[in-house]
Amino acid sequence: MINGMDTTLSTTDPAIVTRALVRTFDDFRAVDGIDLHVPRGSFYGFLGPNGAGKSTTIKCLTGLLPPSGGDIEILGLDPLQEPLAVKRQVGVVPEDLALIERLTGLETLQFVGRVYGIAREQIRDRSAELLTLMDLTDAAGSQVVDYSHGMRKKIALSAALLPAPRLLFLDEPFEGIDAVASRQIRSLLRSYTAGGGTVFLTSHILEIVEKLSTHIGIIHRGRLVAQGSTAELKTAGGRSGTLEELFLDRVGAGADEDAVLDWLS
Repeated sequence: MINGMDTTLSTTDPAIVTRALVRTFDDFRAVDGIDLHVPRGSFYGFLGPNGAGKSTTIKCLTGLLPPSGGDIEILGLDPLQEPLAVKRQVGVVPEDLALIERLTGLETLQFVGRVYGIAREQIRDRSAELLTLMDLTDAAGSQVVDYSHGMRKKIALSAALLPAPRLLFLDEPFEGIDAVASRQIRSLLRSYTAGGGTVFLTSHILEIVEKLSTHIGIIHRGRLVAQGSTAELKTAGGRSGTLEELFLDRVGAGADEDAVLDWLS
């Protein structure tokens, strides 16, 4: 499935580039002039505190929100000028998943395949492979409304992968799922990037991001405060720390970790 991905771009071409990207809501700048550079074939972890602008950035990159300023380039294309050409090559798993709950798991994959104009034989074969990889074969005939949270995450990811996209956007894919589902998803994503795909991931689970990501971008109050390879950022300035330490250094540690409430003592 993934090995059938189109690889006409060279490995040096970036998957995502933004130049001075801005998104405002009235007088509030949710995204404030960021310059992203996401290498093709990378696993890019996009990090930031709550309200930093992560989801707004993803919505601009995926065409759900028009930017208020700046330029975006996705897989060498301008998504404002060639939106359909971009969407044909991009998979998205939003935080709210946006699944049609009265379809079964198999019907969900069939529906996505038909929307993308994939041949019925390919839809059948890819669906079977994805359901097996995600351990969803036994639940394929059940409606999504009856799925657990982890099963919903897995069928949403399967639907995003079925058209063999070259770029995958994931907004909090590991939130609220158990260790078994997390391992299955991580394994599949590693296989995807090994086959030439690019992942753009947001997550608050820094331990998982640290294990998976080849590159990191950190956004704080709408501005990009760090970007580069994970290894380089973690060792910059002579440091030898964790991703969590890097993250807290760039965004500020916030409340005192030793703070107490007197009335609870």
